[in-house]
Amino acid sequence: MTATTPTPDTSAAASPKAANSPASTDSSDFSDIDGLLRVPRLASVAAGPDGRVIAAIQEADEHGAKLISSLWELDVVGERPARRLTFSAEGESAPTFAPDGTVLFSSARPDPQGESEEDSSAIWRLPVTGEAQVVASAPGGLSLLSVAEDGTMLGATSVLPGGALEDDAERRKARKDAKQTTIWHTGMPIRMWDHEIGDSSRRLVLVSPAGDLTDLTPDVGTVTLYNASADLSPDGSTVATSWTQRVRGGETRSSIVLIDTASLRRVALLTADDAAQYGSPLFSRDGMHLAVIRSTTSSPTDTSYSRLEIHPIGGGKPVTADLGDLSIGDLEWAADGTLLVAGDLHSSGAVLAVDPATGTARTLAADGVYSALASADDGSLFALRNDVATPSRPVRITARGATTELPAPGALGALPGTLEWVQTDVDGVSVGGWLCVPTSASPNSPAPVMLWIHGGPHGSYNAWSWRWCPWLAVQRGYSVLMPDPAMSTGYGDAGLNRGWPRLPDVVFHECETLLDSVLPRPELDDTRTALLGASFGGFMANWIAGHSDRFDAIVTHAGLWALEQQHRTTDAAASKMRVHRHEDEDPQWYGAYSPHRAAASITTPMLVTHGNRDYRVPISEALRLWWDLVSGWDGPPETMPHRFLQLTSENHWVLTPSNALAWNQAVLAFCDQHVLGADPIPEVLPW
Repeated sequence: MTATTPTPDTSAAASPKAANSPASTDSSDFSDIDGLLRVPRLASVAAGPDGRVIAAIQEADEHGAKLISSLWELDVVGERPARRLTFSAEGESAPTFAPDGTVLFSSARPDPQGESEEDSSAIWRLPVTGEAQVVASAPGGLSLLSVAEDGTMLGATSVLPGGALEDDAERRKARKDAKQTTIWHTGMPIRMWDHEIGDSSRRLVLVSPAGDLTDLTPDVGTVTLYNASADLSPDGSTVATSWTQRVRGGETRSSIVLIDTASLRRVALLTADDAAQYGSPLFSRDGMHLAVIRSTTSSPTDTSYSRLEIHPIGGGKPVTADLGDLSIGDLEWAADGTLLVAGDLHSSGAVLAVDPATGTARTLAADGVYSALASADDGSLFALRNDVATPSRPVRITARGATTELPAPGALGALPGTLEWVQTDVDGVSVGGWLCVPTSASPNSPAPVMLWIHGGPHGSYNAWSWRWCPWLAVQRGYSVLMPDPAMSTGYGDAGLNRGWPRLPDVVFHECETLLDSVLPRPELDDTRTALLGASFGGFMANWIAGHSDRFDAIVTHAGLWALEQQHRTTDAAASKMRVHRHEDEDPQWYGAYSPHRAAASITTPMLVTHGNRDYRVPISEALRLWWDLVSGWDGPPETMPHRFLQLTSENHWVLTPSNALAWNQAVLAFCDQHVLGADPIPEVLPW
C-alpha cells in the first residue's frame, strides 16, 4: 500500500528547516572519527495501520554533547528517500501509531500552548496533516508503552515516594527549592546502571485519547515497577506487567500481574519463586494470548536460562517455544497470530516465526541481527538489521522472508578492510570469531593484531557497534579479532553455561587458541599485539594482565578488579553474591580469579578507562586498579607506562559523542605508542 505523505512538523518547537533536508552527510572516511560518530543512527521503526512506516533517527548535535532523535517517514516500497518530519532541538523518539493513523511520540520539546511540564518528556501526537500537539504530560515525565484499539494508551511516569499524581508537582517544587537530595532506603536494590532507585516511585498510568491520566498503581513503592515491562490488552481492559518484590537475602523476584483498568484490581498470573521469574509480557493482537519470558535463577553451577512461553488468557496450558540455539532479543505479534522472535544466533542473528499453538518455529530471516520488530497489517515485517560490517538499516521482510532495505540516512560506503569468519577446535569445541583485516595488510607489510573480548559475559560479537567500532582500528592499520568464546549468546544453553561461573581461564584459553590459529597468516604480525575489553571483557583484560605478558598493550574499560569489593558494591550484588558467594565460602575461586590478586605480576602497559556514573561496575574498581598500578611501579614516576582516562559524566558506556571521540583517540594513540612505537601521548591530551 502506498504511504500517505504527511505535512511535516512545523510547530513553534521545530526549527525552520526544509521538510526534505537530509541528515548530516554520511561518512565512509574511517580516519575521521568525529565524522563517523556524526553519521545518523537508526534507533527504531514503527508500522502504521495505513501502510506508513516511521523511523527514529539519532544524530549528534553541533557540539557533540548529545544525540538528538528525530522522526522520518520511510518509503515502504524502497524507491524514494526518507522524509524528515520533526526538527525540535530536544528531539523526538519512540514513535508509535495510534489506531487513527496519527503518530504518537515522546519528546521534552516545549509545548506551544504552555500546558506540558517544563523539561520533562511528554506524549505528543503528530497528525497526517498539521502540527504536533501534546496529548498528555506529568511532572515526573511521561513515556508511552502501548496503545489499545480505541486509542487508549498505557504510559509510565514517576512520583516522589509517598505521594500521588495530584500533588507531585507541588512536592517536586518544594524539594527542588530546598535543594534536598536525600534518599531513604529500606532494602535492596538501591541503584541500577546509572540512576538511583528510591528517589521516585514508578507508576503505570492509563491515558485516555483526550489525555486524561488514571494512576493504575497508586499504592506501589519504589521497587515494584522500577524496571517493569508492561503491555495493554487490545481492548484496553487489562494491563499485564512485571511486578517486582523484595525477598530475603537482598534478592528480588519478578512475577507477572494482570491489572483491570476499570477497577484497578490486581491478579497474579505467574508468580516468581526461587527457581524462576518472569518478564516482558506482550499481548497478541486478538488479546487471547500473552507472551512472557521465564528466566531461571542463576547459581554457582548454572547460569540463567530464558524460555519464551505463550499463555492462553482464557485458561489452558502454556506453550514453550522451541527456539533452538537462539537467544531471545525482541518480540512482536504478527497480524495472523504468529509470534515473531528476534535474537542472537551463531555469532549472527535471526527472526523466527513461532506457532502459538504448538511452539514450533520456522526461520523468517537470518544472516543479520534484527531489532525493533514492527509487524504490518499486510503480513510484512519492518525491522532494523545490522551486522559487524553494517550499521542498523531499515528493512521490509515479506511473509516468505524476502528482505528489502529501505532508503534512510546513515548508510556507509566501503569498509577499510575485509571481514572473515574464522574458527578452530578448542578441546573438542568449535570456537569462532570475526577477523577484520585492513586492505593495506600484506606479507610485506603485515598488520599488528588486536584481540577484543566482549562483555556480558552473555553477549556476542555479531553486530555493528558505534561504541566499539573495529573499523576505526582497521583504518589505523590494525587487524581485529573478535571471538565468541564460552558463555556467548546464540549457542544455546550449553554455550551459555560453558565456562560458568565466569571462569576467565576458560574464556582466555578459547580466545588465545583462536588468536594463535590466525597469527601464522603472512598478512598478520604476531610480534605486535594488543588486548582490549570492556565490562566482562574489561575483567578479562585485568585478569589476563596478571597472568600473561604476551601483549604489548592492554586497554580495559569498566573492568572488574577486586571481586570481593565489586560483588558487594555493584547494582547487581544479589546475583553476584548468589553465584559466587562470600570469599570465605569459596576462597579458591576468589584466589584464582580476582584480578587484583595478581597485581604484582603485571608488566604490560595498561590503559584504564571508566565512567564515574557506572553502577554496574562502580568507579571504585578503576580507582583501586589505578592505585595498585601506580603504587606498584618501582621506577621513576615519569617512566610509568600506565594511563587512566576518567569519564566523569559517563556511565557503563561512553554515550556522549564528544567523549566517545576522546575515548577512541586515546585508545588508538595508546596502542600506537606501545604496539607500533609511536610517540607517547602528551601529559595534556591534545584532543
